[in-house]
Amino acid sequence: MDALGGGLGGLWRLNYPFRRRAKHGSKSKSSDSVEATSRAGLRFPLKQAVIAGSLALSGDTIAQLTERWRKAKALNHEQSLSDPDGFSKDVMRTLLSDHDWLRALRMTSYGFLLYGPGSYAWYQYLDRSLPKQTVQNLVLKVLLNQIVLGPCVIAVVFAWNNLWLGKLSRLPDKYQKDALPTLLSGFRFWIPVSALNFWLVPLQARVAFMSTGSIFWNFCLSSTMNK
Repeated sequence: MDALGGGLGGLWRLNYPFRRRAKHGSKSKSSDSVEATSRAGLRFPLKQAVIAGSLALSGDTIAQLTERWRKAKALNHEQSLSDPDGFSKDVMRTLLSDHDWLRALRMTSYGFLLYGPGSYAWYQYLDRSLPKQTVQNLVLKVLLNQIVLGPCVIAVVFAWNNLWLGKLSRLPDKYQKDALPTLLSGFRFWIPVSALNFWLVPLQARVAFMSTGSIFWNFCLSSTMNK
């Protein structure tokens, strides 16, 4: 959902600030993977950024195609009754044209620059803070994901979109109108997805897993941001 600018290349090369000394004895797989990452120092997670950007683009593409399909269907309702073949050709022509590539670039850059790196750092922090695979830690991770990452994602993606559109002055109105409904919708979708993510998915694959879920969520965000 989002959440945080310039100098990222230098920022991600800093050593991770939450490093702890390793304790002797057995460790969970989750803590092992995080420890291996911290030993190498934190760098810009290019793979996760590319995945997040690609899936953000996919979600926006689906949103745009859906919007154009609905508009074409509404405008050509009478034609669909009299000339079904002509209607199908017109709809396909509409779907394949008039794509908003600037909108697509906004969503792709958001996923690549913000959501991918940001969520990867967030999941690392959660795994370092709550390394054991217990029910209590699972509940805490899901809860923190919703009350911290969720609002950050919505706040940043709305701001990013309005910045590109040159409408930052309208951002407070956008928050007031759409932020809370979007957040509540996100709770219904992301709570079960987050539970699966933290319980079953290894750290290295979490951004990919959550970004795959984000195809649906980016569809909702893209539709909401471009009302």
